[in-house]
Amino acid sequence: MSQTANKFEKEITKRVRMKYLLHLPDQHEKESSIKWPLILFLHGAGERGDDLELVKAHGIPMIAERDPSFPFITISPQCPEDSFWNAEQDGLMALVDEIIANYNVDPDRIYLTGLSMGGYGTWHLAAEYPGRFAAIAPICGGGNPNRVHELIGTPTWAFHGAKDDIVPIAESKKMVDALRENGGNVSFTIYPESNHNSWTETYDNPELYSWFLGHSLMVRK
Repeated sequence: MSQTANKFEKEITKRVRMKYLLHLPDQHEKESSIKWPLILFLHGAGERGDDLELVKAHGIPMIAERDPSFPFITISPQCPEDSFWNAEQDGLMALVDEIIANYNVDPDRIYLTGLSMGGYGTWHLAAEYPGRFAAIAPICGGGNPNRVHELIGTPTWAFHGAKDDIVPIAESKKMVDALRENGGNVSFTIYPESNHNSWTETYDNPELYSWFLGHSLMVRK
């Protein structure tokens, strides 16, 4: 009997579970009319697991911990020990939607950033969900240059240490080069003397947050 062509279609649901840190600016409760910008932060491989204290070690959650007035709502999820961010994309976006639904978030000012494994996750998530993020800042990560057509409309500022011996700078460079060749809006900061830790200098720079706030989906609509 010969094979027959068939098509299967069925709507399914998926249960997702994710631990995360949530930062609300000091004025969030007092200023209920304000719609706050939101940053989704993706940590590196060393912070995976089941202990949220690990997530506070670097980047946005460290800054939010020391500065309660940090003027963004921030979400810092924790990736399971045996997983990677690309496998957690459904949970990440469900988490973003949950925070938007329950807090005073400006849906046109949602920003994505991450370091190392989180840098890879930043490139990946932005390509999977084009048009969801007003701007992205991947740090010492990489992605698939064949997917940059999904990123052309997303303002991007990439960062990498020139002496990185964990994630070679070529990983960022191939993404930046591909975006530039296809007309993308991309900037690239290279720290000549930095090794893998290119995130401390990046996240301590106020210009990053001014740059984020200079981009809104509303402007692109």
